[in-house]
Amino acid sequence: MSPPKPSVAIFDFGGVLIDWNPRHLYRQLIADPAEMERFLAEVTTRDWHMVQDAGGDPAEATGRLQALHPDKRELIGAFYGRFDEMCAHAFPEMVALVEKLHAAGTPLYLLSNAPNLLDPWLRGTGRERHPFLGLFRDYVVSGLVGHSKPDRAIYDLTCRTGGFRPEEAVFIDDVLANVDGARAAGMSAVHHRSAGETIEALRALGLPA
Repeated sequence: MSPPKPSVAIFDFGGVLIDWNPRHLYRQLIADPAEMERFLAEVTTRDWHMVQDAGGDPAEATGRLQALHPDKRELIGAFYGRFDEMCAHAFPEMVALVEKLHAAGTPLYLLSNAPNLLDPWLRGTGRERHPFLGLFRDYVVSGLVGHSKPDRAIYDLTCRTGGFRPEEAVFIDDVLANVDGARAAGMSAVHHRSAGETIEALRALGLPA
C-alpha cells in the first residue's frame, strides 16, 4: 500500500517566500560595503541573532549588544527596530505558487526560525506589505514558541496547530538540515533551491502547484 500523498503545504519564510536579508536595511545605514559586511559579521553576528530565533528577547539582546558597542548603538538598534525593512522583497514565483495552492484549496501554513517579533509582523504589517501572507491559515515562529528547526518539537507543534498528521504535510525549506528534520518527523519535504524545482517537486507529490 503506497503512503498517502500530502494535502497540506508548510512553507519556510526567509529564503523561500521572502528575501530576508539584513543588507536590505544596512545598505541604507552604512555607505561603505566593506564596513557594512564587517558590522554584520562582527557585531550583529549570526550567533547573536540565532539566540533570538530560539526564544531570546530581542529588546534585551539589543541592550546587551549596545552596551558592548556603545559607538554603534543606533546601528544595533536598527536590527530589530527596523526589522520590516529586511523583509521588503518577496520572491514573485513563490508568491504565485502560494496563490495557486490556496486557490485550489490547499491548507497553507508557515514555519520559520525567526525572533518572536516576526509573528505580530506577519499578522499586521507583513500582510499589508505582502498580501499573500494572509493566505496562510497560521504561522509558527520559533522565537515565540521556544523550539526551532530542525528539532522535532517544532514540526510536531505545527501539526498540532493545524490539526493534521505529519504524513499529511509537505514542508518546503531552503536549509537541508531543516528538510531532514521534517522528514524525520514524518513529513514529506522539499529542499528549496529554485521556484521551478520546488513546483515540480510539489506536483510530483500530487499537489496542484
